[in-house]
This record gives sequence, structure tokens and C-alpha cells, in this order.
Amino acid sequence: MKIGIVCYPTYGGSGVVATELGHALSLKGHEIHFITYHQPVRLNTLQANIHFHEVTVPDYPLFQYQPYELALSSKLVQVVKQEQLELLHVHYAIPHAYAAYMAQKMLEDQGISIPFVTTLHGTDITLVGSHPFYKDAVAFSINNSNVVTSVSHSLKEDTQRLFHIKKDIQVIYNFIDADFYKSRQPPCEREMIVSREEKVITHISNFRPLKRVLDVIKAFALIAEKCPAKLLMVGDGTDKSKAQAYCKEQGIEDQVLFLGKSNEIDRILCFSDLFLLPSEKESFGLSALEAMIHKVPVISSNVGGLPEINKEGFSGHLLDVGDYQGMAARGLELLLDAEKHNKFKNNAFEQALQFDLKKIVNQYEAVYQKAILSKTY
Repeated sequence: MKIGIVCYPTYGGSGVVATELGHALSLKGHEIHFITYHQPVRLNTLQANIHFHEVTVPDYPLFQYQPYELALSSKLVQVVKQEQLELLHVHYAIPHAYAAYMAQKMLEDQGISIPFVTTLHGTDITLVGSHPFYKDAVAFSINNSNVVTSVSHSLKEDTQRLFHIKKDIQVIYNFIDADFYKSRQPPCEREMIVSREEKVITHISNFRPLKRVLDVIKAFALIAEKCPAKLLMVGDGTDKSKAQAYCKEQGIEDQVLFLGKSNEIDRILCFSDLFLLPSEKESFGLSALEAMIHKVPVISSNVGGLPEINKEGFSGHLLDVGDYQGMAARGLELLLDAEKHNKFKNNAFEQALQFDLKKIVNQYEAVYQKAILSKTY
């Protein structure tokens, strides 16, 4: 198949998932064309069957805000015709599904039919879509997609609750490339970060308010009172300065390392002992899955898609949002009991294997074939 993929090219989970999916599809012989405003951060254009098409937005003085949706839909029309694409797979309802619909209609006027699959990732539903200003546009984009998928059952339920949805939504989980992690053993140089007796606790996010990074630090502070440890804070965002100020106020700035956006997630998780994710919203929780494939138990909030990934009492623990004391207590139970900790580490790895890329890519292939053959667009 010749498939066009539209995504955000940033470090966010949806962009990573779209890029890794494209790589996997290309290895199975499909021709993949990424169409976005910048080359995705994990995209390897030297790989066979992978192509990148940049969307440029002309700078017209007439517009106060340059119309990216218009530029994207026009570029989609151009690439579909030029490369004879058979299907578009867009990640996010707004603006990508909206642009795909406009491109589909423009192509229909030229006698060209092409279906598009929309994958909902979360922010397009829980934040953007729920705003009254965008609500009708999001519902329209979903209902006019040829196929709609969601990365968790929780997100599917949120979408159906927030919008009047007439389309069926198929759940296809986010994934992890198990073979990659099985065959790759990054150097676990713990001594670069901690002393032999210290434990490593890690948090990875975009540091937005809904990630509740202060709860991470509060839980860590309670753990550190009874167990020598350091906290690695990976990522960047609006709450980073607030978190740094809090660490200074509490006198624990030497125990908390802010590593910023990192391309060395594998190395960091390799020597991590515990992963904390106290989010108040999480449509899937890709960072938790990445921790689990590295045999890192997860202490997370019991919201969104997290209970579908992190199994209570098996791969980690689930607690109410804001219960950082409970997170600390559960974390200490693992960190101070070597036998129990080792069991949870192995369980986390086994649980992560349920989300292996090979299973997920087959599901997407079936969706693509159905969309192409349906001829309902």
C-alpha cells in the first residue's frame, strides 16, 4: 500500500507513535509518505520506503495568523496525486482530520477517491475538542473520517461522552517495539548519576499542569526520607520552573536532577528503579509503557488509559489523583524489598509485551485494507 501519514513532528507521544508506525509499515513493504511542517524527530528518511514532504505556509500579510490547515490540505492533494497514494492516516482530529476531509473533497472534484483514517490520541479530545469554540469542528472531523481509531478504551468513552459521534471507534493501543528492546542492551552507568546505595526514581513528561509534577517531587521527598534516592525529571514545559523553585524551597535541589528534553530515554530508564506518573489526565500513558519495557515498575494515577497499561499489584500500583503520600508508600514497599521489587520489574516487562508493535501494526493494516476496499467515501 501507498500510505500518507500526517502527524505533529514533535517529541509528543502522538508524533512518536506515528513515526514508529510508519517505520514498521515500511519494513513490511508499504510505501510511507510523511506529510507535515517539519521532519518528525524520530524519522529516518534513509530507510527504504520512507519519504518526507514538508508543508510550507506562505507568509501573506493579509493573514494575522497563517492558515496551516489550508496549506496542509493543499499539500495533501499535491502528494496524493504525485505519489498516487491509496490512503491517508492522520493523527489528531484537529487540524489534521479537518484538513484531510478538505483534501478528500478537492480530490473528488478531480475524479480521485481516497479514504482517510483518523487516530485520536487524547489532547485533541480532552483539551482542544472539549472547548466550545472547537467542539463542532472536532465532531465534524471525526464523523466524516472513513475510519476512526482511539489509543485506549478510556479515550473512546471520553470521545463518545463529549461529542455526538455517529462513527464507530475502534480501539488500537499505542505500542512498544519489543524486539528492539530485547536485542539492545544500553550501558547502565548508574554511577554517573547515583552512588551504589541510592535508588533512581524517574518521571518523564511535558511538564504541563495536568502532569502534576509537584506531586512527583512531593512523593519523592517522602521516599527519600527513608530510602537514599535521586529523582530524574526528564522533559520541559510550563511547570518546570515551578518544580525547580519547590525543590529549592524544600532543600532537595541536590537530589533532583532536571535533564530537560532528552534523546537518551533508553539510558535513563535502564538504570531507573521506579517510575512515577501522577497525571490527572492520561489518554494512554506511553511513557509508562516505555518504563515497563525497561523493567521499571510504575506508580501512577488511576485515570484514563493508565489502568489499561499498568496493572495494579502486578506491574506497579494505581492511586487516586493527588495521593502523593500513597504513591510514596507504595514506592517504598518496592524499593525496600528487593525480592518484591525484582518480581514487579519482571512483571512490568511481561505486561509491556502485551503492547508489542507486531500485534498493533497488523491491526492497522487490517483497518487500512478495510478502508480502501469499502468504497464508502
